[in-house]
Amino acid sequence: MSFGAPQNNFEVDFNTLSTPGAGNALELDEFTEERPTRQLLKVTPGPGADEDYERLAAIFRPVFAQIATGAKDRDRNRILPFEQVGLLNRDRFGALRLPTAEGGHGARLSDVFRLLIELSEADSHIGQLWRAHIAFVEDVLRLQDEQLKAKWFARIAAGQIVGNAYTENGGNALGTLNTKASQVGGRWVVNGEKYYCTGTIFADWTTVAVAHPDRPGRQIAVVSTQHSGVKILDDWDGFGQGLTGTGTTEFHQVPVDSFMPEDPNDPEASIFQLVLMAVQAGIGRAALNDMRSSVQARTRSFTTGTGVPVHREPQVLQLVGEVSAEVFAADSVVIGAVLEVEAALADAHLNAEERFAVCELAANRAQTIVQPLVISATSKLFDGLGASSTRSSCNMDRHWRNARTIATHNPAIYKARIVGDYEINGVQPQRLSVTGELSAPTQNHAG
Repeated sequence: MSFGAPQNNFEVDFNTLSTPGAGNALELDEFTEERPTRQLLKVTPGPGADEDYERLAAIFRPVFAQIATGAKDRDRNRILPFEQVGLLNRDRFGALRLPTAEGGHGARLSDVFRLLIELSEADSHIGQLWRAHIAFVEDVLRLQDEQLKAKWFARIAAGQIVGNAYTENGGNALGTLNTKASQVGGRWVVNGEKYYCTGTIFADWTTVAVAHPDRPGRQIAVVSTQHSGVKILDDWDGFGQGLTGTGTTEFHQVPVDSFMPEDPNDPEASIFQLVLMAVQAGIGRAALNDMRSSVQARTRSFTTGTGVPVHREPQVLQLVGEVSAEVFAADSVVIGAVLEVEAALADAHLNAEERFAVCELAANRAQTIVQPLVISATSKLFDGLGASSTRSSCNMDRHWRNARTIATHNPAIYKARIVGDYEINGVQPQRLSVTGELSAPTQNHAG
């Protein structure tokens, strides 16, 4: 049971329950009227979860509960969650995937994503800001350079966080970068400006996509965010997910700590995308929590209703059931896709190209279906509550705003086409390393 489910200090004995009017047995209606119902069925933890997951959940659920307190007000008042990130760092959330022998928690990839869904249920902004770090840790785990791996293992185990600075805010041609690495005095430095730098404002390090004078294509330089040449701005002004630090980062003669090996078949892109889907699933859970508690507490009704309390109103109950089903489906799809990726990463029979295709297709299928489910659920939230639920003080709209904003990342409309092209024509997903401006119309590869 996750932290968001109501809990009470009693157990339900189903042997004492019967249909109304069954003699001396406790009647179901009487039971539910006199005592709050325990939420025995919850959208957690799904296939493959076991004692190892529950061990990890026991560490972090109390932290998630602290984070959930005040999440609504932080969203409304634009309070960046530095304190809450610190709470997670205290228990080394960022070291989940590291082996226990290296100071980590020894978690599976699927464990990380289950926890990420629960964290995003508490606060979706905080779930998203770990996006780059989670993907970076997966890259570190696959490193062949043992010295570089050991360096990052030590840093991550110590609670250090890695952010993201891949995308430029215009002016660069598709497939090229204006941010460059160059040698100054025998040392590599980075100069340029990035946008959509999710998580970097909270991070110790950030990965920077750069053009390299001696290497073709995109290269990834890792730099310290503490260097005086790094300027991080909280200038993201989207109507949702406003606390993720998704703004501008400027680099002025910033020394490169290390270059990460670039592999065109690296499954990093699928990890990035599945993190967003986990955040979406968490948003759906949070919306369902708010819907449940609001319907249970509501005393006002409508003249157009059936004359029963709202928590007994058949159409409202149907609506809540639909939202619950949508949230359950989103949760299940995300976990299913992550399990597919987890299996592909461990399958020695797949070559690098095949592994990339499996991971991309899993993420693309998930994105195609999860986003409309969550957007639907966060919109239906209002239908069962009436106009009072739209008051700014309620901040119920944050769920829809946040879900809608995430849905614009790597737009889902392209994902269904990519999957369809694979299903029909056997065309494997292609990786575009750098988003940018089109200098001229490009021809569809299918003609």
